[in-house]
Amino acid sequence: MSASPILTPEPTPVAAPRNAVLNNQEQATIGKSLVIKGEVTGSESLYIDGRVEGAINLPGNRVTVGRNGQVQANINAKEVVVLGKVKGNVTASDRVDIRNEGSLGGDVVCQRISIEDGAWFKGSIDIRKPGQKELNGAAKEGISVSDQPRMTPVSA
Repeated sequence: MSASPILTPEPTPVAAPRNAVLNNQEQATIGKSLVIKGEVTGSESLYIDGRVEGAINLPGNRVTVGRNGQVQANINAKEVVVLGKVKGNVTASDRVDIRNEGSLGGDVVCQRISIEDGAWFKGSIDIRKPGQKELNGAAKEGISVSDQPRMTPVSA
């Protein structure tokens, strides 16, 4: 009977590392001492505790700037959580959270935003509904002078 209790705990430790590996694959980490200059792209979430300069493009994932994180980049992600410092524009398909010790200097485009007491923010906020396209970009470029309504004088 002692063999049964020994056999049951063996698969459990094997399952735990598999879950840990999955979690590591879901979120990459840039440590405190790392400095990255250039473009960061990928298909997993990212936790930044170091420095990133350039661009961060993770459209279906979360980008978390940790307390020690310093980012000078435009960020494009599903969710952005700021605990450290960000200088650059942020576009999130879902939400942006600026926590109490976080700071963000740049324009934000998202569906939902949360700015906690004690956080610092300077920039504009553009709240978009799901599926809404940019209004001042390509949509306006397609309008020509001939497409605009004309006023014609009416004689009495």
